[in-house]
Amino acid sequence: MDTVLKVAAVHHRYGSTVALDSVDLQLGAGECVALLGPNGAGKTTLVDIVTGLRRCQQGTVAVTGGDPVRAATRRALGVVQQHSGVPRALQVEEVVRGAAIRAGAPRGAVGPVLAEVGLTQLARRRVTLLSGGQQQRLQLAMALVNDPSLLVLDEPTTGLDAAARRDFWERLAARRDRGAGVLLTTHQLDEAAAVADRVVVLAHGRVVAADTPAGLVARLPDRVVSARTGYAPADAITIDGTVAVRQDADGRLVVTTTQPETLVRALLAADPELDDLRIESAGLEQAVLALSGQLTAPPQEMTMMEVAR
Repeated sequence: MDTVLKVAAVHHRYGSTVALDSVDLQLGAGECVALLGPNGAGKTTLVDIVTGLRRCQQGTVAVTGGDPVRAATRRALGVVQQHSGVPRALQVEEVVRGAAIRAGAPRGAVGPVLAEVGLTQLARRRVTLLSGGQQQRLQLAMALVNDPSLLVLDEPTTGLDAAARRDFWERLAARRDRGAGVLLTTHQLDEAAAVADRVVVLAHGRVVAADTPAGLVARLPDRVVSARTGYAPADAITIDGTVAVRQDADGRLVVTTTQPETLVRALLAADPELDDLRIESAGLEQAVLALSGQLTAPPQEMTMMEVAR
């Protein structure tokens, strides 16, 4: 497998704050790597360095063998950002044509890439009239018009419904089949588990784990027990084997534990009327929490949004 991204011993600091500490990462052609970790882990700094927005202070970064700070190397990059700065008064075709010119892509690439992302019929529509899903497809067209070897996706499906997210990844799959590598950051940990070949977990500027999603989950002996119950989270945290406790958006008690039998017995003894009891293996969210040292955080702070950023 050809290497499209190589990060070696990268160190970066802001004053006395170390953002990245001897980070190594490789990404092959056609591979998708999800970069996950808590707030302040160093993800944004690393993405900025990979895309040439920031020069690393120590170490080396190579995109298809070149320095991403150089304009010629950045032409091998495609970037999809959570928030775009696209002039909303322009038409779709004008925006993609501008991206092609900046990337040194041939003028003839615009039509095919609009067809690829399903925007041909909207080529003359102004950006301000596009739906959220259509705007994300426009971002993708801008990233793909130069036929990049590496795609960097920063929260690419934020705000999209399930159908739009599925459509986005189906369109990306064809590019991956053609050899484009993908570096992904996302709040959607279920999405990362579904699309990533490998997950790299950053914490305090260091890579603390790198494995397949299943491989990371397999490192945890924990189980997740959930139920609708009046049992208080503050009481559940005191039960032997409990690692973390939270309540989800529907009010369900969700407990990560190494001793599910002990927990279930305690719950049933305290609340015989509890409902919808489930016992599941730990998922990628719990693995990222544990590997980045966040499982010791107060239970009310353990939300999906805070885990992924």
